[in-house]
Amino acid sequence: MEAPVCLIESRPQGKLAVRQEALQVLAGVTQPVVVVAIAGLYRTGKSYLMNRLAGRSRGFPLGSTIQSETKGIWMWCRPHPRKAGHTLVLLDTEGLGDTDNDNEQKDTWIFSLAVLLSSILVYNSTGTIDSYALQRLHYVTELTKHIRVKAEQAGSSREEGQDRPKFVRFFPDFVWAVRDFTLQLMADGKPITEDQYLERALTVPAGSRGKANEVKQCIRDFFPSLKCFTFSWPASGNSLAQLEHLQEQELDSDFRESARRFCNHIWDNTRPMTLLGGQQVTGAALGHLAQMYVDSINRGAVPCIGNAVEALAKIENAAAAKEALACYTERMEQRVRLPTETLRELLELHAQCEREALAVFTGRAFKDDEATFQKQLIAELVARKEEFCRRNEEASLGRCRAALAEASGELERKLSRGSYSVPGGYQRFLDNQKKMKQKYWKVPGKGLKADEVLEDFLTAKEAVAGLILQADQTLTQKEKEMAAERARAKAAKQQQKIAEQLNAEMQQELEALERSKEEHIQRIKKRLEKEKKALMEELQREMDQKLKEHARLMEEEREEEAKQLNQKIREIKEEMSNSKWNTAVDAASTIASIGACFIPGGLFTRLGISLAAWGIGRLLRK
Repeated sequence: MEAPVCLIESRPQGKLAVRQEALQVLAGVTQPVVVVAIAGLYRTGKSYLMNRLAGRSRGFPLGSTIQSETKGIWMWCRPHPRKAGHTLVLLDTEGLGDTDNDNEQKDTWIFSLAVLLSSILVYNSTGTIDSYALQRLHYVTELTKHIRVKAEQAGSSREEGQDRPKFVRFFPDFVWAVRDFTLQLMADGKPITEDQYLERALTVPAGSRGKANEVKQCIRDFFPSLKCFTFSWPASGNSLAQLEHLQEQELDSDFRESARRFCNHIWDNTRPMTLLGGQQVTGAALGHLAQMYVDSINRGAVPCIGNAVEALAKIENAAAAKEALACYTERMEQRVRLPTETLRELLELHAQCEREALAVFTGRAFKDDEATFQKQLIAELVARKEEFCRRNEEASLGRCRAALAEASGELERKLSRGSYSVPGGYQRFLDNQKKMKQKYWKVPGKGLKADEVLEDFLTAKEAVAGLILQADQTLTQKEKEMAAERARAKAAKQQQKIAEQLNAEMQQELEALERSKEEHIQRIKKRLEKEKKALMEELQREMDQKLKEHARLMEEEREEEAKQLNQKIREIKEEMSNSKWNTAVDAASTIASIGACFIPGGLFTRLGISLAAWGIGRLLRK
């Protein structure tokens, strides 16, 4: 994108709307996204900082008046400067506390959406981190009312804030950008780092109350990591009004250094946006999430992360199955040249294309807990393979019949003229039939039906051959009987050969199905292991945050609060233990259900009935 577009439009009466133009852009982003959202009071330079992250001096509009330039949430997708195969999505939000905005609820929803749609949240403020600045960030204390992790169960009551302990698993990293900072980073006569400055500013004294302390505790509890950057004035005097037009060397050197460190931190350390279960978010998925969260807000409901993920999983899994099926069909059409000489050749090509299709599916699908979409995909792949097998047989039959018509032309003409109804005609018939078979076998590319088509032809000529044999006056009755017996034996041998071929083809396909089933099971195991690992990482993030908070409380000798926190730590450990057990049970159940998808009904229809009706039936009639 050469320029930003509006992602979420702020409309009158407090309504929000996702812009279709932005959704179309996101739909084309199939890479994982690193989403950086910035929030803060209006007219504090948020847009300029985001332009630097984009590697541009211009992009998000800057304002030089008292009016806010950004309304709603604007989006700019850029190639990630440090992570190959990723897209950097920058979200510039409407300034909080705009005096032109008479709907404070809208500010809360904009802030909540910035949290929900990002992998790192930058909060931009000016001056210092003091009690006044913290009180202006009161939106963070409202998140317990405006975001839910899991949906309510039917018949269960819900207490406000019950999801609060789980926020740290799913919330973005938090960076506080302090602009126009003029103080010296000193404490107790010693220099301190920006992160230490933030740590001191967020310290909650024992027994303290008040809005600012509530904000401090929420920031500590909700966000998995905290980082701080301080910026001096970027320029002086009237130059500030023309900031986007200034050359890099015209900016304050301290500001340039702070901006360099800030951008490097964002580019190097920000993780791709992930969902519950560790699934990385693509641009298309980000668009779906934005639409679902905004729809919830406009309905007067509270956006629920769990509900959004479940709904997104269905959308993405259905799309993943469709994409995988299209991949399989396209590659089979490209690689298969019908007819194949053997069934094994076709099955090997099928296996290759199926593996590639499954890689497409597993690369995009997630939370397919009961393998619903994977089982549907398996059934579709089996059906497509059966269709290719049917087409392969039809192509072989057509090629063989054409080759046979060409090879048997002379034989048919002599039969119609009665050329064999003469003394010695039977032997001449056999000689011509042999030449016909030799000519037939020389035709290349007949495929797997070559024996069957020839045998059908020879069978159809058995009655004619018998009449020629009986009419041949040069043979004695004994010789005729011996010749007839040899013909029957030869026909029986050919039929046995075809029956064995059909049986071998059935066995090959059954073995291919078994290999395919094992591959599906292995992929399910890998997916479940990946999701289990992601779940453990989510729980571990919450555990680490609680342990860090516990260590701080113990250092400050706040033993009663530390004791209460210990109970939460024990609950997380128990949840981690239960999750491991539940994941193992779910895996076993899912894997067991996969086997039924491989019952080869089409195989028995196409090969089994053919073997029974053609091979065994023919032998019985003989």
